[in-house]
Amino acid sequence: MSQQMNYQQAPMGAPAPQAARNGLGVAALVLGIIGFLSGLPMFLFWLAGPLGLLALIFGIVGTGRAKKGQATNKGAAITGTVLGALAIVLAIVGVIVTVLVVKGAADTAADEIKKQTGSSNSVKDLKAGAAAKYNNGLQVTVSKPSPYTVNPNTLIDGHTNGNKAWKVTVTIKNTGSKDYTNPLMTTDAEADGKKAEEVGDDKHGILHHDFEKTLSPNESSSVEMVFDAPPSAKELELKITPDLMLDPANWKLTL
Repeated sequence: MSQQMNYQQAPMGAPAPQAARNGLGVAALVLGIIGFLSGLPMFLFWLAGPLGLLALIFGIVGTGRAKKGQATNKGAAITGTVLGALAIVLAIVGVIVTVLVVKGAADTAADEIKKQTGSSNSVKDLKAGAAAKYNNGLQVTVSKPSPYTVNPNTLIDGHTNGNKAWKVTVTIKNTGSKDYTNPLMTTDAEADGKKAEEVGDDKHGILHHDFEKTLSPNESSSVEMVFDAPPSAKELELKITPDLMLDPANWKLTL
């Protein structure tokens, strides 16, 4: 007894049916969900941005395949695209918020340092005898310039023949409640807009900037400084930075 079997074959010349290409749509959906959730805390913007971009690309391509009949998960691809776009938006917001937070923290830190060190309102264009006052209790004063006769036998450097030398007394006082240790002062001077060299001899000069290493509360320390200026100079501008962490103070002294 014979059995007859029927086989159904595709018509000659017809293309074989293709499997649905749903991989990109699924990937877009997964990446979009992770990217969107990563963007919610904002500080994970660095993760949300790349994931969102990939989800957006995969979703667009997956949606295109679905429209061509090459994929069957159009909904997943579209959802992944939308979530990817939202993840990118959240990443951008996260970057902006992070920058603002960091800038705010930096400004706050700078203000705090300024409160503990120098106050720019009290250290500009001071006159002889006026004090530059700092919030940490340090106070700097500069006396009125007085003519100084340079002894050529003791001169080390800084004086030019024909110029005049002017002596000022710089005083640092600790008006705070704690000891101030090792003030590291630097100076820069100009006479009528031109650099004025500090004169060095057996009593003056950088080697003689011997302020007290530790200033107790209400204690002060002074040094004499001599600066060289052209004979026609009418003003000596002296900039003093009393310590590395403090703002420079500026005196304009009439000669």
